[in-house]
Amino acid sequence: MVLDAPVSTVLADGRAATDLTLRHVWNECVGAGRASEALRADWQAHFREAVDLLGVRHVRFHGLFHDDMFVYRTEDGGGFGPPQPLPEPVYTFSYVDKVFDAILATGARPFVELGFMPRALATQTETLFWWKAHCSPPNDMGRWVELVTTTVRHWIDRYGIHEVRRWPFEVWNEPNLVPHFWTGTRTEYFELYEATAKAIKEIDPQLRVGGPSTSVFVPDARYAGEYHDPSLEVATAEADSPDSLDWQPVWIHEFLAYCAERDVPLDFLSTHLYPTDYAADSTGRGKAITRQRDATHVDLQLMRRLMADSPYPDAELHITEWSTSPSSRDAMHDTLFAAAYIVRAFLKGASMAESISYWTFTDVFEEGGGGIGPFHGGFGLINEQGLHKPTFHAMAMLNRLGDRVVAETPHGIITRSSLTGAVSAVFYNYPDDMGTTGLEARRTYADTRELARMGPARRIRHTLEGLPAGARFTLEIVDWESGNVAEAWYAMGAPLNLSPAQTEELRDVADRLRRSILTASEDGTLRIDLELPPWAVASLAPAPDLP
Repeated sequence: MVLDAPVSTVLADGRAATDLTLRHVWNECVGAGRASEALRADWQAHFREAVDLLGVRHVRFHGLFHDDMFVYRTEDGGGFGPPQPLPEPVYTFSYVDKVFDAILATGARPFVELGFMPRALATQTETLFWWKAHCSPPNDMGRWVELVTTTVRHWIDRYGIHEVRRWPFEVWNEPNLVPHFWTGTRTEYFELYEATAKAIKEIDPQLRVGGPSTSVFVPDARYAGEYHDPSLEVATAEADSPDSLDWQPVWIHEFLAYCAERDVPLDFLSTHLYPTDYAADSTGRGKAITRQRDATHVDLQLMRRLMADSPYPDAELHITEWSTSPSSRDAMHDTLFAAAYIVRAFLKGASMAESISYWTFTDVFEEGGGGIGPFHGGFGLINEQGLHKPTFHAMAMLNRLGDRVVAETPHGIITRSSLTGAVSAVFYNYPDDMGTTGLEARRTYADTRELARMGPARRIRHTLEGLPAGARFTLEIVDWESGNVAEAWYAMGAPLNLSPAQTEELRDVADRLRRSILTASEDGTLRIDLELPPWAVASLAPAPDLP
């Protein structure tokens, strides 16, 4: 239904619409594990759903140049016999082409993360994950630049320069996490960025490049030097109140200064804003820290102030990874609780970044190997069997919002579309009992269930005026009793291996939300009056036209 309702005629609770822009930062980009996983049929099916139902526009993943993508070839591959060295490196893009073709066929685009090192170019090998990523500086910077430029030119030849200009190019991932995602110094990463960015701009000045893709904010000096110094994080681990500390971005000040001093291209800044930390105390024991519920909002505000005062005030800001925690074994990712949390955080952060990339859209994700069981705390919005978690429905609800703000409420937002005039809304109940507390990671689903006791329910009441007479809206709610698939799996006995019948039963539960129709009066007034249970998320959107 097209609701031809100019903004000047829409009133929310008797007030004229604010008509501010609502940027859909939540679906501009999503994350995924590594490039070779995108060759799988289930990954591609899950991604198409993310595009079609969640409105996803870009996807970012690791391992573009890892050995299992077979891009950089220095030998012919011997099979049973010994491989034969090649006189010069050869570049083969068959696997990469399959991945990128599949992404583009959905209507989405890659957010290109350039990494990691092929074994033949790495100064250190097998530094990370079960798939043995090589996260080191190159043994030959010239060969690295040749690898990047050959790849980018291949994409231009295959897809056209106008298409490739629409892809962001990010140099590496979390290089501050030494010796895992990077084995070199901070300066060596900056040098890698400089060589890469300049090479990309030499191909075409309109290609967009950025970094440094660093991980988390910290309130201490552990990353202030060339290497991570764990001794400097003791005070953070032992602090009585971590939220009272001064949390700062990693390497951003130094990166901006380096780029400005050496006239290095920088179209966007990228960093990761997990609202967590993991610091070692004086005994060397690690302590998991969960920051307060508005940590992401506070960090985004700081990033915007920092950028405004920098030599790059017009650079874009892309948060290329974000979730409730950076653990792929955090059961909170599977829960209803995470749905309310991420809706709240996305709406509060929508005006402060060009994208906030949820990590990740699917549980087809193998950093620690395949997950153990169907609900193992994987990052995904969709589990390995293709079951939609409550977070998937939350993202679908956000996708239905318009691009203009009618009214921001303490527990949601009312919007309209500038193209169609369609009015839509999302409301949530992050329970008052939580206070300012965020979501602490949990190892098992059973450990998360104590949060179900939080309350109270929340009454949502609004009046919308200026709508077409008799306009019909679908009200959709995900809550403890509806769409809570991990809870249904738990009640089933938490089977480790699902039978086909169990999978279909859970699929039905996953997508069976509470749905009803609300209708505007003949004078164009819609009264919303609903009680949202704790942790529930609700969507109001135009109902499909009647046949």
